[in-house]
Amino acid sequence: MNNINKIKSKIYCLEKLQDDVKKWKKKGEKIVFTNGCFDILHKGHVEILAKSADLGNKIIVGVNSDKSVKNLKGIDRPIVNEHSRTMLLASLSIVDAVILFDEETPINLIKIIKPDILTKGGDYSFDTVVGNNFVNEEGGKTALIPLVQGYSSTQIIEKIKKLK
Repeated sequence: MNNINKIKSKIYCLEKLQDDVKKWKKKGEKIVFTNGCFDILHKGHVEILAKSADLGNKIIVGVNSDKSVKNLKGIDRPIVNEHSRTMLLASLSIVDAVILFDEETPINLIKIIKPDILTKGGDYSFDTVVGNNFVNEEGGKTALIPLVQGYSSTQIIEKIKKLK
């Protein structure tokens, strides 16, 4: 399999992801789930993903679709389209699966996947992490990963705007 096909094979539809999650869990793999817009992939994203991946055997990344990002961030977003964002994330060796979702939150995905560990960046609190209560009720846990200061898509976009 060539590298492009390897990358594309990590971008999932829901049915295939459900099948693979079942296989992984049957093997005793610890499943980590995180999510975000990942509008402009940067060092902060990579560090959170890497630290999240360290917590388990398989990491699944839920990515807000273009429609979802627009609803959350405004009509000027996303800067990078969903196809490009999923390809970039799937190209990371630490990422095992990438899946798009249209809703504003990934709660439906979380309920289907039932991850062992749910992670979010340190700008969240346990009270504000979507799916925290569900994962805990299912016997999993939520981990908050410290942010890398000075890195955010919004800051990068603002910096670019100032260059005009």
